[in-house]
Amino acid sequence: MVWAQTMNLEELRKLVAGRESERLEFKRSTGERIDAAKTVCAMLNGLGGFVLIGVNDSGDIIGQQVAASTLNDVVNVLYKIEPPAFPDIETVAVNGNKSVIVLRVTGGGRPYTFDGQPYIRRGASTIRMPQAQYEQKLLERMHATQRWENQPAEGLSIDDLDHSEITRTIEEAIRRNRLAEPGTRNPSDLLRGLGLLSDEGAILNAAVVLFAKSSKFLPYYPQCLLKMARFKGTDRTEFTDNRQENGNAFELLQRAQRFLQDHLPVAGKIVPGLFERIDDPLYPPLALREAIANAICHRDYSAPGGTVSVAIYDDRLEVSNTGILPFDLRPEDLYKPHRSLPWNPIIAHSFYLRGIIEMWGRGTLKMRELCLEAKLPEPLITVPHGEVMITFEIPESARKKKPRKGSLEKRVIAALSFGPLSRSEIVARLGHKGFSAGLRKTINALLDRKIIEYTIPEKPQSRLQKYRLASRKPGKW
Repeated sequence: MVWAQTMNLEELRKLVAGRESERLEFKRSTGERIDAAKTVCAMLNGLGGFVLIGVNDSGDIIGQQVAASTLNDVVNVLYKIEPPAFPDIETVAVNGNKSVIVLRVTGGGRPYTFDGQPYIRRGASTIRMPQAQYEQKLLERMHATQRWENQPAEGLSIDDLDHSEITRTIEEAIRRNRLAEPGTRNPSDLLRGLGLLSDEGAILNAAVVLFAKSSKFLPYYPQCLLKMARFKGTDRTEFTDNRQENGNAFELLQRAQRFLQDHLPVAGKIVPGLFERIDDPLYPPLALREAIANAICHRDYSAPGGTVSVAIYDDRLEVSNTGILPFDLRPEDLYKPHRSLPWNPIIAHSFYLRGIIEMWGRGTLKMRELCLEAKLPEPLITVPHGEVMITFEIPESARKKKPRKGSLEKRVIAALSFGPLSRSEIVARLGHKGFSAGLRKTINALLDRKIIEYTIPEKPQSRLQKYRLASRKPGKW
């Protein structure tokens, strides 16, 4: 217990003038000490604050007589808070022989209970914490050491992983100067360097999510699932395309991008990395990719029935994932500068190495900036029951008009805006019958002008070779 004498009467008056709030509570006397202790518990679970005993509901400083036994009564009831956490306690003389007892609470976020029950603040009220929120806080408490992604995988080994995807991650990280050359391409050594092996050498769940072969996810990892649908109209009554894909994180990201490419109209004018509005305003592919990557990195993989979902309606596009916003983050916080707090930091780190996301809490800010630059509505972030959803409104003009096709060169660039593609995949995206001389000439011209580049530059003829947009600063081509 910490006894303090730092507040004077003038400071107390200024504090009381703020009225009751999430961080300030008035109690008339120690006869309400049980309710005061519940509020202390709630503030420990939140942002902290002050509980003032000797102030009535109207904010009048009335005080009460405070003896040693009075303070002991307060202390004894605070002993019912678990785990033990005591506020600073002080008294402020206010009127003759009367004083106000000031309980100064520092938010702890653990979660805490009073007499076996957890509490939180809702505005100026103290209420019981919902069971789901309490369980989430318990998970957050253990997050640093005990979370799903850093537990040993069940039923799978290194042989069940896609070794080429592991190598691709390392080489892309080296190319982006995000990783030093490890001097080896041995899968076990690379996985250990990525923090994806346990001390005993077993692969972690994160390694499965990132690199497992598509055939290995069922029956042990059904949650590595992507659901995609194009609905007719503005509800889920009827769909025109419905797909479900199991795969590792990089495969699912690529499949989601191709699904969007199949179903979203393309504007006529293309600039590096995004679609720019001319006649038909469309959402920038980079903003959509950011939303999908965030969903894959931050979702709750501990739920076997969980999924990442992409749904396109006539008036909107929704990207959602199983889970809730952790660490007391609120949707409105995500459009302000905030700390990077990935729920799956190992998975997020590999996405960072591949250049898919940044690690500075800027993903949602980047989505918003890209949409506003394209003169489009900012994405809406909501947290329906058990999931986090990002909604992109499809502008009215894009719903009614058919986009212009544009030149072959621009259509190739548009196809690659969603991610790397092989020759056959480019042909399929463009709707061509084969890799024609004209298409070959167009791709070679784009390579020569460094608008696009090989994914494996040292092996131009490799059967694994793909093309992607070249890394360059914003500007005209």
